[in-house]
Order: sequence, then structure tokens, then C-alpha cells
Amino acid sequence: MSTQKNDAMLVSEVMMSLDRIPVIGETVILKEALEEMGRSRLGIACIVDVDTKLLGILTDGDIRRNLLKVQKPFSAFFVDDALDHAIRSPLTIQPNDTLVHAIGLMGQKQIWDLPVVDDQGTLVGLLHLHPAVQALLGIRE
Repeated sequence: MSTQKNDAMLVSEVMMSLDRIPVIGETVILKEALEEMGRSRLGIACIVDVDTKLLGILTDGDIRRNLLKVQKPFSAFFVDDALDHAIRSPLTIQPNDTLVHAIGLMGQKQIWDLPVVDDQGTLVGLLHLHPAVQALLGIRE
């Protein structure tokens, strides 16, 4: 059961910093995006421009759905720009939003990760469901 202190916890207190998540440029090909996603073991990559403005996200699920939907040779996918297969207007959260609100959104949309952006749309981190729930419940790893 959450306490009043935990109900006031902010996304910024729990989010993963940019150095811990896959952040790729807009011209990165899908093969490189997959390699970056594999290194982080998160199943998501955030695609940004040169100013770190979030342009989209690429998830394992997006890739799987596109492989099944698009009729072209499997090997041809690897040289596509990752942005071609990304969600261009992903759901995001801001650092000063409450963790309770963020987890509610994640449950409603059935997603594991939320990019964290500032007022200008600049990527500042990523909220992953497991650490968010653990923090809310006061569980330490």
C-alpha cells in the first residue's frame, strides 16, 4: 500500500537517465537500433534529433508488428531507417509529473516504458514500469 510520501513521488526521482537507455539519431538504420536495444535489454529505443528532441520511439512490439504487416524481404528491414518503423507521436510524461499518474497511464495504455520529456519536447530520461512500481511500493533492489 502506498503512503502519502510515495503518492507525491515524482517521475524525475525514478526515471532512467539518458546514459542508461538506448538513444539513437534519426538516421540510424534498423539493424543498429536493434543492436542498441539489445545492449540495454529494455526493448525500446528513443529516436532524437541533434538537439535531443524526441522524434519517436521504436519498440520490440513495433518491429514484430511491422515484420508481419509489411510485405518485403526480411533482410530489407535491416537497412531501413529506424524512424521509418517508429511511433512518431509517442505517449510521453514530464519529469515533474507524479509517479502515481505515470503508472496509471502505463496501465491504461498497457505499456512498459514512457519517454520523459521537458516542456520543449527534449528527451531527459525514460520511465520503466518495474522500477516505478518498486519505488511507489517502497521496495529497494
